[in-house]
Amino acid sequence: MNYSIIGAGIGGLTLGLAFQKDGIDFKIFERFSERKRIGAGIWLSPNALQVYDHLNLLEHIKERGNSIDRITIGRPDLSPIMDNPQDQIKAKFGYSAIAIHRAELQDILIESISNTNLELGKSFESFQLIDNSKVESKFSDGSTFTSDLLIGADGIHSTVRKQLFPNSRIRYSGQTCWRGVSKTTLDSEFDHRVYELWGNQIRFGFSRISKNEYYWFAVALDEPDQKDDLNKSKSKLLDMFDSFYSVVNQLISNTPDDLIIRNDINDLKPLNKWYKNNICLIGDAGHATTPNMGQGGAQAIEDAYCLSLLQSKSPNECVFEQFQKLRQHKVNSIVKQSWTTGKMAHWKYGTGLRNFILGRLPEKYLSRKMIDLYTINAF
Repeated sequence: MNYSIIGAGIGGLTLGLAFQKDGIDFKIFERFSERKRIGAGIWLSPNALQVYDHLNLLEHIKERGNSIDRITIGRPDLSPIMDNPQDQIKAKFGYSAIAIHRAELQDILIESISNTNLELGKSFESFQLIDNSKVESKFSDGSTFTSDLLIGADGIHSTVRKQLFPNSRIRYSGQTCWRGVSKTTLDSEFDHRVYELWGNQIRFGFSRISKNEYYWFAVALDEPDQKDDLNKSKSKLLDMFDSFYSVVNQLISNTPDDLIIRNDINDLKPLNKWYKNNICLIGDAGHATTPNMGQGGAQAIEDAYCLSLLQSKSPNECVFEQFQKLRQHKVNSIVKQSWTTGKMAHWKYGTGLRNFILGRLPEKYLSRKMIDLYTINAF
């Protein structure tokens, strides 16, 4: 059985590496013709790191990222609402989360993929089934590629999904997000800590991702599809978060205007099926979630590991049905919880009660919930 994988994002590359390790034939097609340092940061939680440990990439990620020892949801002045040291997580898995630049992670993955298995500059247009046993992929340059199985790993706006499930629907959360990477130096108390600060229907999160780089994001309510003047994004954010602790404005100020990225926060209305015939979706293409639990990338990585494991156990079968049964319940729970968490963070009323309840959740309870989230059923 050989695979075509559409998309060389985190999910597609991780799937390719898992296939490479398990001896499964594959080729990845990516629309971009060259590697670019784009995007901002990502937090790789222990479920993702277990997969990269399995793929012998964990040490590379540790070297080029930054470990997280404490996760704090706080008020604008940094005072904690909910504080969770990661000691129990480390005791269970051997490591806590690692914060890293997305481009750095992508470089690590690409450097480990065989060059013969990755084709850049191949923009996918459509697929066609051939005798119900093969699938032909067509690209914008007129070329085609035929394989036994096709994986759509091409993100929330997946071209594969639009053809496979044309009635699928992207949902806008009512929130928009600005992201950036700031080259600056902060006090040592911020070295290994994630902060997410909840204000009056706005929030700001940040952590160090390398020696002198901090990833940050800012979230506010807005109408969908709004655009910023690149020269005004920074001043807009500085005004918006003027009442927050001084480090927030320091991070925004030390980010180049043209590197502040704005995107609406969307997810995908859960699909009943992720596959049809010999075509399947993974990651954001099949189950995009809002980023409020830091699990979008991690769930794509889990998908990759689980699909490769199932295929290696049944090398002559299509395992998409088993794959969905293994993964769907956990993924749908995360999509639902993440959506709810995002709404709760931007409540206009009842924030005092919310903060009171969150602040009194026992540390052992929070750690147990995290351990459940980070456990991969297939391991």
